[in-house]
Amino acid sequence: MNLKKNDSKAPRGTRLQPKNRFASTFYESEEIPQEEHERKTEFIEDKSASIITCNESPDIGYEASVNPYRGCEHGCIYCYARPTHEYLGFSCGLDFETKILVKKDAAKLLRKELSKPGYKPQILSMSGVTDPYQPIESKLKITRACLEVLAEFRHPVCIVTKNSLVLRDLDILKELARFDAVSVSISISTLDDKLKKILEPRTTPPSERLKVVQKLAAEKIPVNVLVSPVIPAITDHEMPAILKAASEMGAGGAYYSVIRLPHGVAVLFEEWLAKWFPERKEKVLARIKSLHGGKIYDSRFFKRLTGEGIWADQIRRLFCVSCRKFKIPERQVELNLSAFRQPGLDRQMELF
Repeated sequence: MNLKKNDSKAPRGTRLQPKNRFASTFYESEEIPQEEHERKTEFIEDKSASIITCNESPDIGYEASVNPYRGCEHGCIYCYARPTHEYLGFSCGLDFETKILVKKDAAKLLRKELSKPGYKPQILSMSGVTDPYQPIESKLKITRACLEVLAEFRHPVCIVTKNSLVLRDLDILKELARFDAVSVSISISTLDDKLKKILEPRTTPPSERLKVVQKLAAEKIPVNVLVSPVIPAITDHEMPAILKAASEMGAGGAYYSVIRLPHGVAVLFEEWLAKWFPERKEKVLARIKSLHGGKIYDSRFFKRLTGEGIWADQIRRLFCVSCRKFKIPERQVELNLSAFRQPGLDRQMELF
């Protein structure tokens, strides 16, 4: 596998550093100087004492998540997870892409939590916040170590990624698939490589992601395509082509979500539009607001992911018609909880 395709030398997603909404002081600057913009990524050890984060959002298809990393070098300008960096004292802008927290003990912590007496298996997502296969994973292999633990426990996990590095772990994915304990969703927002380079600069190219779908399907790994985010007047017209290509590559299901711009992400995205699509900026923002009740962002459950109103209805109809036309199910794979085991406790019980 050619890891250079992850484009780790590509430009950053943004040069801006929006104000941390929790900070009492802020150095005012329109944008980061060019030399600062090109700074190397800093990897910071995360000393978290636990690894499983419970999900309280009823519109997300999993109950808990495992996040080996916080922050993401992929640099997707629209990433809804950017504001989570503000809890760490950073900005959701360039900091999110260049200050990556690394949970080196993630697999050890995961084993400890799964081994607790009385632990009940639940659907785990990797990753609920940032991509578990961002570029540094090729070196650190933290996601792989976590998957090894999950395979040992036969614990169900769903993976969402934009990176072809997921194919490195085919051996573990196949073992989990034996117990219907894994699904992989490949996120594709556009098939236009030029647009990808400015929208999500350090991700795997779209054509390579489709090959990942093909390979996973060939290996009998349940694989979905996530058309996300759908951006009105930028990527929405590509939905049929994405679903057609996904179907041809053997995807077992598809789902989508519309763009959402919480807190400082709206600032970043507006600057991005002004730079790359100035003639469309007001049109795009107006349609995004129409999806979210007249606001740039609406956090209401069951509304934030699909939107509401005329444009949301149009996107939904386009998705449904395309799925029917290209014979790709509107679904996510159901995972099996019954195969879960606790190897250590199981061996102890055999002594009685």
